[in-house]
Amino acid sequence: MTAQQPIDGAALLAEVEKFHRRFNVFPREAAYVAVALWDAHAHLLDAFDSTPRLAFLSPEPGSGKSRALEVVETLVPRPMLAVNARAAALFRSVSDPAGRPTILFDEIDTVFGPKAGDNEELRGFLNAGHRRSGVTYRCVGDGGNQTVVEFPSYSAVAVGGLGYLPDTITTRSVIIRMRRRARNEQVEPFRQRLHEAEGNKLRDRLAQWADQVRKDIAGRWPEMPEGVTDRPADVWEPLLAVADAAGGDWPERARVACVELVNASRADDKGSLGIRLLTDLRDHVLGGIDRLPTVAVLDRLCSLDEAPWADLDGKPLDSRRLSKMLGEYMTSDNTPIKARNIKTAGTVLKGYYAIDLHDAWQRYCPPPSPRAATSATSATAQVSGPKSVAEELFPSAT
Repeated sequence: MTAQQPIDGAALLAEVEKFHRRFNVFPREAAYVAVALWDAHAHLLDAFDSTPRLAFLSPEPGSGKSRALEVVETLVPRPMLAVNARAAALFRSVSDPAGRPTILFDEIDTVFGPKAGDNEELRGFLNAGHRRSGVTYRCVGDGGNQTVVEFPSYSAVAVGGLGYLPDTITTRSVIIRMRRRARNEQVEPFRQRLHEAEGNKLRDRLAQWADQVRKDIAGRWPEMPEGVTDRPADVWEPLLAVADAAGGDWPERARVACVELVNASRADDKGSLGIRLLTDLRDHVLGGIDRLPTVAVLDRLCSLDEAPWADLDGKPLDSRRLSKMLGEYMTSDNTPIKARNIKTAGTVLKGYYAIDLHDAWQRYCPPPSPRAATSATSATAQVSGPKSVAEELFPSAT
């Protein structure tokens, strides 16, 4: 038997990318690179410590999310389409002796959307399956004869849906923000009976190439672009390893795509509500002020445009909830942030000191934007109407 001829990985990835371009319009060039690398990485899961989720998200239907998953389906090993699938079905499928599936979860917003409930079990499965060591524990048996069984959860997962995903899944994902095609953006109609076979031929070649480079990739620790660390580095490490193994211009293109998509994700990430509060306090409320009474803090927060504080669950942020939210973070002395006495206008009011918030700002908030000072000035102007609480209490601070 003759030895199998080596496959040119760079040329093969170029064909995969071209196949996507025939049927998908992605919002940026980096997305084509990322998706082609993700398709290939799905054939190499055992070579990595983790697998990124691939998420096609959009604000409106008809933006090409399902079509993207359909094309991915033809290129990955053992695709498993899941819509409203239960966690139990998914973790049992990952344990199938016939082989690990690639899970393609369309309409993910029906699982994690605002009207879908918490679905903590499914969220736990998706979170655990991000790492090779991830497992799900379940009791198996009847009555008193039950035993705890460990089910592996490690699997490649691509999702499509409207809106946003929970933060725990978003931070483990390559996010592709889809949008409706413009009139001048033309694609070839995808016909499953016609084009599935084409995609499957590419899939089979990806599997052959994966067998050729598996040992090499397992020993790779790709160099990350500057500024890509922590969770984003975990997400991109497998994709960069695939690019390095393929060679050609893929290592360079992959790192350019990595930086672009990581930066886009950071710009889009509003963080948790707590981080949003800390950031608004830093950039719009306490900028240049060393202390401010609670009543003035709330006045400024609730006057910010495009901020949630004036309408949290149907009512504005109040002192009790502000205290509870800030109390979850620590000062530099490792004590919970809390309101302290502030002497002003011959009286004593409860309020917050910038020095108490500084450590939390450093640890949790993104770097200040160049417009932060301007925004803070604008916020001060907004709360005057004719005269804000902050101006009455601290006229020199405004």
